[in-house]
Order: sequence, then C-alpha cells, then structure tokens
Amino acid sequence: MRNPLVVRPGDRVRFDGKVQTVAGLSGMLVRLADAAGGTSAMHLPTLMMSPGFEVLGSGSRRVMPAGLLDPVPAVQAEEVLWWHRHMVELRTGLPPDAPQCASPRPEYDPVTRTLAEREASKAAELSVELGRPVSAHTVRWRRRRHQERGIAGMVDGRHAPRRPVHGGLRPEVVDELQQMMSQATDGSTRTVSYYFERVSKTVKDKYGPEAVPKRSAFYRLFQRLERGRHTTGSARTRRSLANQPEGAFGQVTVCRPGELMEIDSTPFDALVRLDQGVVGRVELTGLVDVATRTVTAAVLRPTTKSVDAALLLARSVTPAPMRPGWTDALRMERSVLPYQRLLALDERLRHAAAVPLIIPEAIVVDGGKAFLSKNFHIACDAFGTEVIHAPPRTPTHKPHIERTLGSVATMFAQFVSGHTGRSAEHRGSRVEDEPLWSLPQLQELLEEWITARWQNRPHDGLRDPLAPGRTFSPNEKYAALVETAGYLPLALSSEDYLKLLPTRWQAVNSYGIKIKHRIYDCGDLDGLRRERSGLADHQDRWEVRHDPYDVRVVWLRDHREETWITVPWRLLSSQPVPFGEMAWDHSARDLRDQQGATVTEEAISEAVGELLERAGTGPVEENAAPPVRKRARSRRAERAAARTRAASDPSWPRLAPPSASAQVEEPEDETDDEAVADVVPLRVFDARKESKKWW
Repeated sequence: MRNPLVVRPGDRVRFDGKVQTVAGLSGMLVRLADAAGGTSAMHLPTLMMSPGFEVLGSGSRRVMPAGLLDPVPAVQAEEVLWWHRHMVELRTGLPPDAPQCASPRPEYDPVTRTLAEREASKAAELSVELGRPVSAHTVRWRRRRHQERGIAGMVDGRHAPRRPVHGGLRPEVVDELQQMMSQATDGSTRTVSYYFERVSKTVKDKYGPEAVPKRSAFYRLFQRLERGRHTTGSARTRRSLANQPEGAFGQVTVCRPGELMEIDSTPFDALVRLDQGVVGRVELTGLVDVATRTVTAAVLRPTTKSVDAALLLARSVTPAPMRPGWTDALRMERSVLPYQRLLALDERLRHAAAVPLIIPEAIVVDGGKAFLSKNFHIACDAFGTEVIHAPPRTPTHKPHIERTLGSVATMFAQFVSGHTGRSAEHRGSRVEDEPLWSLPQLQELLEEWITARWQNRPHDGLRDPLAPGRTFSPNEKYAALVETAGYLPLALSSEDYLKLLPTRWQAVNSYGIKIKHRIYDCGDLDGLRRERSGLADHQDRWEVRHDPYDVRVVWLRDHREETWITVPWRLLSSQPVPFGEMAWDHSARDLRDQQGATVTEEAISEAVGELLERAGTGPVEENAAPPVRKRARSRRAERAAARTRAASDPSWPRLAPPSASAQVEEPEDETDDEAVADVVPLRVFDARKESKKWW
C-alpha cells in the first residue's frame, strides 16, 4: 500500500529518526509533537523529502468504502475483515479500530521492531488464536497482498474464480453454438441434445474429429450461454426477450392528462354466451392515459374492427353514464374528481360515473388492422390526435396498455364465471358448462369494475416524486394534474358520432343506394337521384357512412346543404331484428356456394332471417321433432349469427333510425268507427286423421 499523499492531524510519522505525531496543519506548515512533549514546525514538502520519512499510521479511524465486500459471502467477509485488522496492526503497529491516543504493542512497534520480527510475532499470535500452525511465510504473503491491493487482497481467490468463461472448449464450438442459439429465436423449442448433435457434426466437418466436444463439457457450456435466453424454454418468452431493446430502457415524461395515450386489443380470458347457447370468446379493446393510468374506454366485441377503435375515442370524451343498480358512491359528484369545476363546463356530467373525461393528444398504436385502418386515422384527425406507430413486434413501446390489459385479466377476468386462463395450458375442463354472462352483461360488469376498482386503486406508477412512499389512484392523479393543465371536455353530438363511422362513396340511383345487394331508399333522396355530387376525386359519388354492427340504416351526407340524411334499408319491415355485416356476408357466401354468383337481395334477407331463427331456437335435441325447415346446421353459421346479435346493441350515441311502420304509407281506414269482426283461426288439415272418420 502506498503512503498517503496528504497527512492529517493525528497521523504518526517517522521523522529525524523518531516517531512523532502531526499536531496540526496550517496551509503548508506542519506542526509535529514527539513523545517527550517537544514540538516543531516545518513546511510539508521539507518534511516529505527528508531522509527516512514514513507515515506509520493514522490517528483517526478510517471508514471502509460501502459495498466493497458485497460480492463476498457473509462468512468469508468476516474472515476478510479479521485478516485486514491483523495486517494493519502488523504494518503500522495499531489496529484500524485503535483509539486516538493508543500506543502500539511492543512486539509490533515499528520503532523498535523490524518488519521480519513483526511478521514472526504475528505468526506466533495467529497460531495460538487459530489453534493450528501459521508460518511466517504465510503472514509475509498476506502482508504483501494487503500492501498491494488493500482489503481486497484478503479475499480468498477460490471465491473469485479465474477460469475461462467457456471452460476448455475450443472457440469454434462456442461460436457455432452461439450462432445456433441466435437463430433459434423465432424457431420451435428444442432440447440440448439437438444442439449437441448439430454442433458436433458441424465442427467435425469443418475442423476434424478432434474438435468434437465432450457431452458433459458441452452441456455445461450450454447452461452458461442459455441463461436469460430461454433457448430450451417457452418460445413466446424467448421471442419477447429477443424483442427487448438493448441498453437502458427509455422513459417518457408526461405532465398532463391526454398528452400521451396507448390503445391495444387482446382476447378476453373468459367465455361469453353470445346467443341461445352459442359460446365463444371476445376481444377487449382498451384506451389508457399514461399520465393518470386512467382507462378512459374499454369495450368487448366479438372482433375488433376499425369502427370500434374509432369509437373508443368518442367514449374517451363522453361521460360514462351511471348504470341502473350502481351504488351512488360511483357517481362523479361523490369522487375526488373536480366535479363542480367540470360541471360548469359540461352539464352532461351531472349523472356521470366517476371516470375522467380525457381528450387524447397523441395515441400509440401497434400494427393491428383496426389501428392501421383509414377510418381510425380519420377519427384521430377529427379530434386533432397524433397517431404514433410502434415498431413491429415491440410491445415495450406501449408498455402501459400491455400491463393494463394484463391487470384486467388477473384482477377482473379470473373472477368472471367462464374464466379460461391465458392459454390452453391454464384452461379448466368443460368451462363452457359454467353459467356464462352475455356480452352486454359482461360489458356492464367491466365498466362497473373500472369505475369502482381500477379508478380508485392506488397505482405503483403514480407516486409523488417528493414523497415516493405516497401512491395516487388514477382519479386522484387526474384531480392533481387538472389543476395545472385546464380541461374542457368536448360534447360529442350525433353528427360527431357519424364522422367516426366507416365511409363509402356511392351513387344515388333511381331506386336508392345499393350496398352489398341491399337497397336503401327514402323520400329525402328525391332531389339527389341520378345527380352527380360534383366531387371529382370520388368519381362524382356521394359520401355514405355505415355501421358494420347494424345494417338497418346508412347516412348520406349532402355536402351542398351540409346535412345528413338517414336512409333506411328497404326491407327493414321484413327483418325487425338488427344484424350486421358479419351475418350478411356469411349468408351471402353460403348462397353463392349453392346458387352461384347471382344472388338477389330478397334471398339474402331470407337466409339471414333463417340463420338468426336457428340460432335463437338453440340446439335440437336427439329425440325432439326436427324443425319445419330442414337445413344442415353449421357451427360457423351459429357463431356468425350469435356474434352479430351480441354486437347489435350499440353503446354510443347515434341518430335514431326511423321505425319500420314509417317506411310504408298505409291508406287511411275510413271504417275505423265500425266494429271489427273476431278472427277465428282455422284448424290445420290432417289427411290421415280425416281418412279415419266416418262421414
């Protein structure tokens, strides 16, 4: 160990053949005091350059650097400190914990004893203390290591192995194995023996039989290289780890609600009874605010479409209504949200639930079709929302929504009847036999759980930077941030809702508007029939908005008058039950397979009605009489009908479609005042029964 470059008051130094103590320092002037009480003063450079000058020890206790022995096990750390104490006493005459005015023991006094004599004395002392012989050579070896490396030199080398990381295997084997493990990221999981056989054959062909490793050595090498890579483990985990960015994770700082939001969809971990016994799974699409961790909107749908992603934006700025049966504690006026301030801006909040209204400024999306659709981007443009696309297969770019959807599975879905688990490995037997919720019922339960549980649960990511022990709930964080970033919720009208629907450009013919063999017509189209819109970019066609979950009506925009025209389906009176594009396309596909390419509108309408009727009657029992219309039951048909009926009830504001009775003008009955005769039903004629009678 080198002598310190700076002496301090209390240090013991050798000067002029005597051991003296540094009594004080004043600039470069050093005051020394000897054992007889005499004092002297001289400049520090003169003292350090004098013959025989040596710093023998410090009068103050030195503090060991924190964490120096953390990698060493506790038992070995105590042994290291024990050796350190003896080596300090051997070299300086005093142990590191000696008091200020202590004197060295005679056998270790550097003034009267040489270094060899002190080493022999220490060897004799340690032999008595340990109960086994300790030679002077061992003490000398320890003293040299302590002088070169300090306390780190007292660590046993067996606890810091110096063997090569890859053992004695050839570098060619290591390189070949690392290359194969890198290529296995997107492949299926294989065992260690597979890699041993492949690597052995490759190195044998390239470098000869002597390059083939031993199986035991190869397995040890594979175990060292495989740590943290899941090469022989879960393929999903392996791909997820490979997609993580290298280096330290970045962090986005947000200061106000809506500054950055994330949207995603995932299968919901519970079965749903879609319609009349048909069981299936649905998708959960959610929108979360990064600043407050608020789930501003979450919907369950059979399949996520662009209209669902777009309408999530509408729900984010629309007050969540209180549902019948909800406790009053879930009202916004009973929560920590700034209700009175927001109520002055929007009267709709008077009967709203305790979920904040947040206007999205930027949304992070992945490569899902619903989020890449033109309809979703148009909806974002309508709100002035910037869309940020995450790179492919990088869920780390939107970690908040990924974790939020995972929390919904662990905190809500597992309590729902019909819980399936996150994969087939975690799914129970005959889950479909449990009492299952319908889609509207489950949607209402989800909204109530978000309002009651999620928005009032302290979130670990919402901590006070000045008091990290204090966590906020999403509602509390929103109330705190709204004080520094004022908010004005937007009122979403019916016309705003129409702007979020998918767009089609159609011609208005003499018979109306034709979309997928369906004809939409009403009297308001009289001035537009066979007229050109004047929009050359769209081939002089008219803008038409439609709802994929309800084909009863479409909305045509008259850009000349800046009005919307509600156009009902011509056969609305024949099909009172609403159904969507899924059921329509399924029926049209079946009819095309049976009748060819030519399909009439009436045939498709009848097929859809028959499909919904079969789905509504449920499965046919084995001994029960067959239905009147005998037609092969299709599992795909039942599922399509059930998913359509489950999504037929919209959850967003829209223009009310005209009633079916309004589409047909009934002539005025001039005999309303006359009595109406009773209708007597006729019996069904049965030829077999009639033949047994005698007339």
